[in-house]
Amino acid sequence: MQGAQRNSLKLLQWMMAASLALPIALFVFTSTISYTSTRNIADREIERTLDVAHEHALKVFETIDRSLAEINEVVRGLPDDVIRSREPALHRRLKRLADSLPQLKSAWIFDANGKALVNSLASPPQDLSFADRDYFYAHVDQSIGTFIGASLTPRPPYQGARFFGVSRRRETDDGSFVGVIQASVLPEYFESFYARIGSDPGSFFAMGRTDGVLLAHFPQADSDLRLDPTGPVGREIAAHPQRGLMTIAWPSDGIERRIGYRRVAEYPIYVSAGLETSAIRGRWFATMGQHLVFGVPATALLFVLLAFAFRRTQHLQAEAAARREAEEALKHSQRLEALGQLTGGVAHDFNNLLTVIRASVDLLNRPQLTEERRQRYITAIADAVARAARLTSQLLAFARRQTLKPEVFDVAERMQRLHDMLATLLGPAIEIAMQLPAEPCLVNADASQFETALINMATNARDAMHGKGRIVFKVEAAITVPDTLAQGSSNASSNVSGSVSSGVSSNHGFVGITVSDTGIGIPAARLERIFEPFFTTKQVGHGTGLGLSQVFGFARQSGGEVTVTSEVGQGSTFSLFLPRVPPDLLPQRQAPNTAPAVAGSGMSVLLVEDNIELANFAADGLTELGFSITLIDNATDALAELVMDAERFDVVFSDVVMPGMTGLDLARAIRDRGIGVPVVLTSGYSEALSQEGAAGFELVQKPYSVEELSRILHKAARLRRVRGGAAE
Repeated sequence: MQGAQRNSLKLLQWMMAASLALPIALFVFTSTISYTSTRNIADREIERTLDVAHEHALKVFETIDRSLAEINEVVRGLPDDVIRSREPALHRRLKRLADSLPQLKSAWIFDANGKALVNSLASPPQDLSFADRDYFYAHVDQSIGTFIGASLTPRPPYQGARFFGVSRRRETDDGSFVGVIQASVLPEYFESFYARIGSDPGSFFAMGRTDGVLLAHFPQADSDLRLDPTGPVGREIAAHPQRGLMTIAWPSDGIERRIGYRRVAEYPIYVSAGLETSAIRGRWFATMGQHLVFGVPATALLFVLLAFAFRRTQHLQAEAAARREAEEALKHSQRLEALGQLTGGVAHDFNNLLTVIRASVDLLNRPQLTEERRQRYITAIADAVARAARLTSQLLAFARRQTLKPEVFDVAERMQRLHDMLATLLGPAIEIAMQLPAEPCLVNADASQFETALINMATNARDAMHGKGRIVFKVEAAITVPDTLAQGSSNASSNVSGSVSSGVSSNHGFVGITVSDTGIGIPAARLERIFEPFFTTKQVGHGTGLGLSQVFGFARQSGGEVTVTSEVGQGSTFSLFLPRVPPDLLPQRQAPNTAPAVAGSGMSVLLVEDNIELANFAADGLTELGFSITLIDNATDALAELVMDAERFDVVFSDVVMPGMTGLDLARAIRDRGIGVPVVLTSGYSEALSQEGAAGFELVQKPYSVEELSRILHKAARLRRVRGGAAE
């Protein structure tokens, strides 16, 4: 106890240390997750902003390209003299175009020598040559489609903001060069747009050509800035030419940024958008600062509370120790009481049965015993064994440890077949009424255990009425098990179930079997104990107290529930709920097997049983019926015998519970190794069978008769021969 107290104090000390270490570790972990999340959010923002910038640039260049195409169509095939003669009208048209597009500074039509034939700025145009401009000489030697030039300064006498040219080649029908159509585009138009959409701190935008020449930049930078194609930005774009996302120090100012870029359709132009990494970190710092505002006081408060708990625990150690000792003493007393009640009840009933058997054996040993008396004593022994088997089955049913043999059957039909037996059991002074539904109410349960449960409920009702009254048996479909809430009244009406029934459910609902009597009822104080084993209000020798325990155990192991409603002086109603199954699962009727013992006719049986008395009994009985028996006392040697020569045996009959390898393990090993000898198992109780079932193997319940065993062994061997013949 002192060690436990020291351990609890040490645990509190560790908790105090953990109250500091764990929040710190959690803060570090959360910081990492938060930074990743903040960066991902920033990347999504960059992608969304880049979508807007890309869409804007694409529309601008498509509009300019379309406008140049329209101008080219107007002057296509016209000699320069004709164009000069129409210069005033063409000037007005170009001016309207430039005025309608805010991104345009001016529009021009040049001849083959680089002189302006028409422009939107002045009429007539100045006699200047622009043959040295990139937007002109790029078209002289070949047709390259739309050309986008570098940023330029207006040539005097023209003035104004810097621009870059977007131009197209003028040519004759035979492809000869006759001039250029050009539009001067304002970079500041793009930069003002970027300023509007880039309101977040640290926002960044750029637009440039594929050769690294920058056309627009926000924040504004050196207008002659050119990115090195072999530099970090150039290498990243070369690796992913269509689009990408990178973290890089921008060459113009050295500021590290998270930048996304995208090519504008077929144009030799990239647009990019980004955020400074310092701005992203600033968002992260702000988020973590909010966590710290709440986290630091909470951590400090937790540490203070643990320190207080540590001091308080030191004062409560003595009181806690005394309480634990009292609880242990109470639990020990309860265990002893339950054990005494269980062993006393079992000993009483089994001693009665053993007395009958012992007396019958003694009488059978007397000389000159008549055949009638000998048969009577043998019958008494058989009846005592049957009652002992039922007692064991009831015990296992309450413990939910017996191996059930579920089958699909109609509850109403089964109860109708039991009517005559119930009438005989209950006596002529009790009126029986059955309320059965017209539609089938199918369940998948052990039919024998169901009949036992029904008889136990009927017997309980008969005893409650002192052998005279009325019992109503009712079967009906139920969607769920009803809530078992206490019904308070002046007559102490009560309702209780074997467990909390609200948690029981079934896909197809339930079949409810109710047994209502007109007996004396059950006092509320006793309702909590009626399902306990060996609890009975009957006189000694008139009941074992296991009837309702069997009902409870059978219901729970079958996936159902049992409830009881009772009112003193008004009778009781017991309701057994079993999971319902659909009608298509009902098997075809088969005639009951009432055949006598089957002769062995030399059939070879490998008998595996570690109990020598039981093994000799089975071997002697089967030998008398003509079976050839090979007896082995453990599963390991039996498996070795089968591996060596399996053809010697027609069937294997094995006990389940044995030291080492169990009979179920042996059966599985035979099946896994492909040994074609059928296996029949036997057991009175096996925890493995109660949990997993017989795994598809034939099972004989102990105690068994030689007649029953001979039929099952013969059936297993016959099925083997039938399957072997079908395979051939």
